[in-house]
Amino acid sequence: MSGSADAAPAAGRPRGEARLTLALWIAILATVPPLLRVIHSGDWLPGAALLSAVLLAVGFVLRRRRAPAVAVTLAEVAVWVMTITAVFFPQTALLAVIPTGPTIAAVPRTVAQAAQEIAVGVAPITATPALGFVLVGALGLLTIALDHVVMTARMPLLAATALILVWLIPAIAVPAGVDAFAFVLLAAAVLLLVRAEHRTRETSSTSRPGGVAAVAVALGAVAIVAALVIAPTLPPPSVAAGGSGISARIDPSLDLGNDLRRREVIPVLTYRSDAPQLPNLRVTTLSVFDGAVWKPDRMRTVPLSDEPFTPVTADDGIRITEYRTNVDVTQLNSTYLPIPYPAVSVSGLDGAWRAVPYSRTVLSSDANAQGQSYEVVSHVPRPTLEQIRAASTTVSEDAVDVYSLPADLPPIIAELAQTVTAGAATPYDKLLALQTWFRGSDFTYSLSAPVDDGFDDTGVAAVAQFLDKKEGYCIHFAGAFALMARTLDMPSRIVVGFLPGAYTGESIDDERVAEVTTAQLHAWPEVYFDGIGWIPFEPTKSLGTATRFLSSASPVDDSGQDVTQATPTPTPTSSAAAVPTDRPEQTQNQASGQTAKGIDLRPFLTVLVFVVVLGSIPAGAAAIRRVLLRRRGTVAAAWRIVQDAAIDVGAPVRTAETPRAFAARLAAMHDAPAQPLSRLVAAVEHANYAAADPRVTGSPRAAGAIEDAEAVRRGLLAALDGPERLRARLAPRSLLVRPGSAFADRRSAT
Repeated sequence: MSGSADAAPAAGRPRGEARLTLALWIAILATVPPLLRVIHSGDWLPGAALLSAVLLAVGFVLRRRRAPAVAVTLAEVAVWVMTITAVFFPQTALLAVIPTGPTIAAVPRTVAQAAQEIAVGVAPITATPALGFVLVGALGLLTIALDHVVMTARMPLLAATALILVWLIPAIAVPAGVDAFAFVLLAAAVLLLVRAEHRTRETSSTSRPGGVAAVAVALGAVAIVAALVIAPTLPPPSVAAGGSGISARIDPSLDLGNDLRRREVIPVLTYRSDAPQLPNLRVTTLSVFDGAVWKPDRMRTVPLSDEPFTPVTADDGIRITEYRTNVDVTQLNSTYLPIPYPAVSVSGLDGAWRAVPYSRTVLSSDANAQGQSYEVVSHVPRPTLEQIRAASTTVSEDAVDVYSLPADLPPIIAELAQTVTAGAATPYDKLLALQTWFRGSDFTYSLSAPVDDGFDDTGVAAVAQFLDKKEGYCIHFAGAFALMARTLDMPSRIVVGFLPGAYTGESIDDERVAEVTTAQLHAWPEVYFDGIGWIPFEPTKSLGTATRFLSSASPVDDSGQDVTQATPTPTPTSSAAAVPTDRPEQTQNQASGQTAKGIDLRPFLTVLVFVVVLGSIPAGAAAIRRVLLRRRGTVAAAWRIVQDAAIDVGAPVRTAETPRAFAARLAAMHDAPAQPLSRLVAAVEHANYAAADPRVTGSPRAAGAIEDAEAVRRGLLAALDGPERLRARLAPRSLLVRPGSAFADRRSAT
């Protein structure tokens, strides 16, 4: 019959299935390393590995007992369902393993929770139960699918394509340098899988061709070279307004260390302002400290459309000036909106956004900062040096506790606060002394020291060790400053956001445009002054600009529009929300006020290359399969080339049809060339029924059969019209449909 050219099919299952099952398990595990850049390792990792092994073992045992393929898959799905239920939803399940209605209802909520955690977190995200459910469940389903593709359908190249795509997803979501070890591990696992599947086809009487291994190694080498040499030279894809793609995320819980240590710098937004110096853009505030972490403020929110921000007030005589800031978010995946402080209005947003009146921040439960363009109006109090020195650091509102300290606060924090501020007379002078001390020669900005010395967190023990080592980054400077201010009975909190970036050379409405990247992700402290409001300070050495206010005798900066009736007084110098003014001026302006800038085609070319590569995978996989069959060099391999070509052009390949009848139908209905087809049929019949075995690689009949098979394949494709021929080449159905299967025993519907 058409589906066989073997003289004596081996009885039972092919040899080497245990080896193939193990190779498949190793290949699935090889896709995990890139995930560790997105999700911290935890219980989900050994759980996923164990579940994958159990599912493969179930499939192996059932196939050994000659269970039908459908029964094998159903059994694996049943094991997956019961295991997932027992681990993640035992409370609502029957006998802790059988899902009930409440169990099924909990699944979408858990998935939504995991999606929210991914959306607002910064990689690598802590592995929560919701994320664990998604990861373990997804890897289990991937195992079931690949078990069928490899063990039942015997299509390891298709499985390899799926494994590579799974491996690429976290690498695309969290851009980073090429992980050579992870890629080599995946390449080796895929080659092992292909080789293990090939060996199940070999018999003891058949020589094992070295060509398969040589081709596989060559392909693996090319892939590794492409990943290590070519891939790093490609620019990262940009994201247009309203689009999606590679983007940065914000962690509002101050777990910024890993994000700051990334080698890649991703542009997240551009903005411009009529303020004399660009302001910081805050995302959220953290006021409550429990001794271990600073927690984001969870305050009442109001729809932004209700104009929730109250007017900014200050004591008489203190100048309040209005500034306008325009922000265009390009690559920031966040439900928190970066805005200057103190905002009184935000306009131009798409989606449902809510405001937090207490902190004058903006967030959303279902919208995203990605692609947003908006204008923020802020009213900034501008006290003189005399006015802020006369102000007390007290807060009458009790909405949030901004004074309390943990009971286990190390004595060094309060002792150093007293020592450093001993000579200061006013609260402002004390805070200025702290800021100067932190930015002095004793301290060093370092991203590595907290990791090396084991204090890379925000707890009181980490703060004490930071004050001893005097090395750390913004989290440690801001946390130490805020706690030391509280020991001096001053209300303080921490702000997470962005420092101003670098000017791009563009100008819009005579305002220079600056670009902010992930390198400007920052945390800084604020202290409340009665009659003025929250004042930012910048203790982090070498970042931002130190907060200082000028005396009333200094020259007055009249930029901006005053919103108070007070007599104009000198403005303060830049605070922690500003940057030095010694930036280079733009060199060229157009009449429209905007500098011309060339169109960057690299993102489009990158996407085009990705689409072309992705679209060529099926054709490439089919080409590799034909190379392997030609390398095998047998009559059976030649006949398989013809069968695959028939499936690709839409011709049925039926189990009950003899090779001669199948060939006659191909010649009559699909214009297959008669002479090479006739010679090939003769070779197949000779291979099946002759005493000698001409299928051995290198025999004249086998070599001629391969040539005839290629001629038949070319003839079948040539008989198609242009679009059908292109489809058959780019999307060969033979990758998914095997000769003699139910799908092959009918004409293609596409």
